[in-house]
Amino acid sequence: MTDTTRPLEIRHDEANQVFSTTVEGHTAVVEYQLRGSTMTITHSGVPQAVGGRGIAAALTRTAVLTAEERGWKIVPACSYAETWFRRNTEYAHLLA
Repeated sequence: MTDTTRPLEIRHDEANQVFSTTVEGHTAVVEYQLRGSTMTITHSGVPQAVGGRGIAAALTRTAVLTAEERGWKIVPACSYAETWFRRNTEYAHLLA
């Protein structure tokens, strides 16, 4: 899990279609491609040095909430995103 005393600062770079955060000097990402109103999550990556803290989950949740706010559907094309949706079935209505 992440350190609850310091919430993650997650950035959304729409031009490059990536959500990112930096933890202890390591950058973690969730990348996507937007086609019309469908967000395809293509890659998630958290450096091993900061893994196991819930960083990928936080990034994915932010991506999903952004899609929901904008009325987008989601295709979880990377294995982590697929797993995230299996664990968070309350967001199944967003799946394309």
